[in-house]
Amino acid sequence: MLVNQIAVFLENRTGRLLSLSKALSDSGIDLVSLNIADTSDFGIVRMITSDNEKAAKALKEAGFVVKQTELVSIEVDDTPGGLTKVLEALGDSDIDIEYLYSYAKSNSSKASILFKTSDIEKANKILKNKKLI
Repeated sequence: MLVNQIAVFLENRTGRLLSLSKALSDSGIDLVSLNIADTSDFGIVRMITSDNEKAAKALKEAGFVVKQTELVSIEVDDTPGGLTKVLEALGDSDIDIEYLYSYAKSNSSKASILFKTSDIEKANKILKNKKLI
């Protein structure tokens, strides 16, 4: 399944993540998944929210640079090897993964994996054909 992700360029300084979180919470938006990749000077905050359109608007109004990107989202068994099946299917089809992150809910036997690939549509089709989605 394809999902929309919000990415925000964030200066690495005190209070910036709080400002981002406050912009979302003040707009009644819940974070579903959050990942931060950082360097000493800046970070890229990648997230899925309860309402990405509303979140993007709130963040832009708060002065953040926002980009939206499509990712492949898949649920796998939250057991050893759950991710391996997905990676094998994509690797066998020469699909490169640019990045991924995952999350598991404590009351579920499934884990959600979100990933950006070199060819989102092809990856989605392959995973559907292999009945992984």
